[in-house]
Formats: sequence, structure tokens, C-alpha cells
Amino acid sequence: MIGLASPLPVLTGCDFLKGADAISGTYTGVAQDRGHLLREPSAERPPDITHRVHTVIAGGGIAGLAAARALRLRGHDDFALLELEDAPGGNSRGTQVMGIACPQGAHYLPLPGDDAREVQDLLEELGLRRRVAGRWQYDERHLCHSPQERLFFNGQWQDGLLPVQGVGADTLAQYRRFAALVADAQRRAHYAIPVLRSQFAPDQLAQDAITFKAWLDQKGFTDARLRWYLDYACRDDFGAGLGAVSAWAGLHYFASRHGFQAPGDGDDGPHDAVLTWAEGNGWLSARLAAPLGERLHTGRVVRRIAPEREGVAVDAIDVASGRTERWLARQSIVALPLHVAARVVQPAPEALRQLAVGVRSAPWVVANLRLRAPLQDRPGAAPSWDNVIYGGAGLGYVDAMHQSLRPVPGPTVLTWYRALGDAPDARAALLNAPWSAWRDAALAELAAAHPDLVRKTLRIDVTRYGHAMAVPAPGVLSQIDRWRKLVARNQLLKSEHLVAAQFADAPRLAFAHSDWAGYSVFEEAFTLGHAAGLALA
Repeated sequence: MIGLASPLPVLTGCDFLKGADAISGTYTGVAQDRGHLLREPSAERPPDITHRVHTVIAGGGIAGLAAARALRLRGHDDFALLELEDAPGGNSRGTQVMGIACPQGAHYLPLPGDDAREVQDLLEELGLRRRVAGRWQYDERHLCHSPQERLFFNGQWQDGLLPVQGVGADTLAQYRRFAALVADAQRRAHYAIPVLRSQFAPDQLAQDAITFKAWLDQKGFTDARLRWYLDYACRDDFGAGLGAVSAWAGLHYFASRHGFQAPGDGDDGPHDAVLTWAEGNGWLSARLAAPLGERLHTGRVVRRIAPEREGVAVDAIDVASGRTERWLARQSIVALPLHVAARVVQPAPEALRQLAVGVRSAPWVVANLRLRAPLQDRPGAAPSWDNVIYGGAGLGYVDAMHQSLRPVPGPTVLTWYRALGDAPDARAALLNAPWSAWRDAALAELAAAHPDLVRKTLRIDVTRYGHAMAVPAPGVLSQIDRWRKLVARNQLLKSEHLVAAQFADAPRLAFAHSDWAGYSVFEEAFTLGHAAGLALA
């Protein structure tokens, strides 16, 4: 069993792990030591080399890649993008394990609504959606194939992730009552993705003041199955559970998209469709990065961003050579997490410092299990793209080969996720734990549904994210509202559709990262990056 009190596995009676020591693997994907260079005081010395460019983008996650695309669309090609890791994409990178592509982080994109029109435009550009006879159609090759998701519950698999097999009338009644409250919330206020297109209505700000757990307690939602599902949803999207995220975040999960359907009360059809690929959202990040060419500079640790008399100076370490680079630019887009931006921007705007203190991030573990052959399955629903274990500390797994059109199952990669935003001292434990601890954690959770997992697993590669995503804890929405009003009051630069994150005391900087939305999803990062790129183009 893996308890929430500790991020590390506490395993007892582990005969099913016999043979696990023969499985190879390693930590991969994130160079922790590079990020930790920011903790060291920067020595004042002349740079080894100086570059001149019109715009520097610091950070090559989805926000930075979106900003680069926006600059290109406006005809601005004189820019450089500096990325810490050896490949861009941030949490949306893909990889391969023994020849099979798989995600290293985010693994799907819900079909965007009209609030996320910048994302809709991107999907049109990539050929993923087009208008046919007056209606939008998505390329079915990229939509998640059926069956989409299943839950291992009461010893067998069931369709869908909401526990329904054998639950009683009281449980179903609470499902229906929660569905009604979500529908009422949707009627009373607009819950938008991206968040900055929400109403910030009094109801929403009141929900932001308390935890989702406290809100459920107030409303009398006591059913264990419902609370497990809602906790799972929060850990999946926000990196932490009911007791950590705000009631606004818990409701936003449903109210901003497809609502909540109680069994038998709604059509669970196309509105739940998602786009996915073997390498997850790495498919998207690779296509955003491809046009950059020599303007993309990976293995760069940005240590200082400071205004100059006629522009901005960005200092970075080239990891490969060890040289210190200075990039002199007219302007810079800071596509870095808030806690990093507040450290490297000198001096940091007061609003940036306040937001950085108020937003905490959740560590994550992603393990890719390379299988030699299909797994033995328990009774019930057929193997799906997303497969979740009821009561598991992790978030289940996705099957990298689910989109394949092969006629019979074969070797594949299962990508297992574990959010650690609830665990005390999780970040330190994450960095100090041996690789074998996460190997055993993944195997222990999934072996309940697949008893032959160990003997069919060849390799497990583990990716650790110390600061994977912002957690929308109580108060975060109110902080974003205050920043939004500050921008409007100062009449700072705006994009065509959305206010860009800029401040009067840093006019040559625009900020772009999903942290500014209070939680991490592709639509938030992309829209904010696009806005920053247009504001400075």
C-alpha cells in the first residue's frame, strides 16, 4: 500500500514483486542539477560570449513555444528561445522506451471550447480540425479511440471512471445531487478555460476561499465513492486532492468543460472526446518547436533577466560548454514558472513576487513501463486508453499503443502517473529516493489488476518533476483577479484577445506560463504564451 502520508512506497506482502530486480531502468527526462544552479549565488563576471537579438524567450515549455509561434505569425524572426532541458516542451514532452513512443508528461488535449480560440486556431493550422458543411470536424485518427477509460473496482474492470458497479441508491442519489450543483454553478457564472476569460463572479471568489473538501462537507457529500472520484479528478488535473485545492478549482474541473453526468442522466458522448497520441502532447510540442531551427537553444540555464537602458540583458549558462552567455535584446518574454521568474528577474515586479509566494507547485512522478507482451486482464471492461485503479495512490496508466491500428495486441508502454502535491516533504523525498522505489511503487499499484505485470516488464524509465504544476489552493483565483485588475488599471499592452502579463515597472518584459492561471493545462499555457508573443510583436 502507498499511503498519502508519505510519497514513498510502503510495501508489505510483496510476493507479486518477485523478479522486479531483473527489470532495467533509470531516471530520465529532467536534469535536476541544472535547475538547482539557480540556488547558487551568481558570480559577477564578464560573460564569455555576447549575442544580440531583438527578443529573447526564456523558457521552452508550451507557453514559450506558443510565444515563439505568435512572433513568427507576425513576421518577427529575430528572436532566440532559451530552454533548460535538452528538448523543448516542458511537461508536454514525449520520449521512446526501447523503440516505442510514449509520453513523458501530459498525454492528451480535450477538444477546446470557444474560450480557447487560440488553441482552436493551432489545431486548424496542424490539420487536426476543419470546417465541413458548416460544422467543425476533427481528424478521427487523432481522437482517442474507444474504449477510452475504465476503472478497476471491486475486483473487476468497469467502463468509465465514476464507480458504478454495485453501488447503492444512496451513492447514486449523491451523484445526481452533485451533478445538479455543477449545472447550477454553470448557470450562475462562466467557468472558462483559459481562466482569464472567466467572470470572477462573487460565487466563484467565495468558492476560492475554502477547500473543495470543506465545500463538500458543507453540502453533505459524504459518499466514499463520490469523494474518491472527485479526489482523483483533482489529483489528475491539479496535482493535489480535495483537502488542498479550492472549491472553485474542484467545480471548475467540471463546470469549465462537460459538466458532471450521473449514471443514466446524460449522454457521455462527443463532448468528452480528447486528442491523444502515442507520445502524448509531445506530438504537439514537437510541431511547435520544428519551425524554430537555430533560434532554439537548449541546455541553457537562465540565471538573470535585467532591464538595460535600451533593452534587456539575459544571462544564461550553456550547459554543454560551461560558458556564460549574455543575450542583449530589445525585449524578453519570461516563459518560466513563477518561482523561477521571481528569482531571475532583477528587480522582480512586486505583483510577480506576490504571485510567486502565493502559488505552490506539486511534484510528480511519471513511469514508463515497457512490456514484452500483452498483460493478463481481470474480468469486466476491455483494455482502454486510460486505466485507473480504485483507491490507488497513483493515477493509473495510459497505453501508448492504444491508438495503433494493429489487429492484435503486442508489446507496448504503460505510462503510470503519481501526483505528490498532498504528501509532506514530497519534493525532497522525490529527489532522494532511489529509482527502484518508484519502480516498486508502480508495479505494486498495477499488479492488483495485472498479476503477470512483473514478468512481462522489460524496463521502467522514471521522470521526476520537482515543480510539475501549480496547485490552485484557496486564494489563488483571488490573487489572479487582483493581478488582472492591476493590468486593466494601468492600461498595459494587450493582445488581440487577452491581456498579456505585463507590469508598468517592467515594460520590456511580458510573462507567460500556466502558473499565471493558477493551474497547469495545455490551453492555459498556450493562450498566455500566444498573448505575450502578440503583445511584444
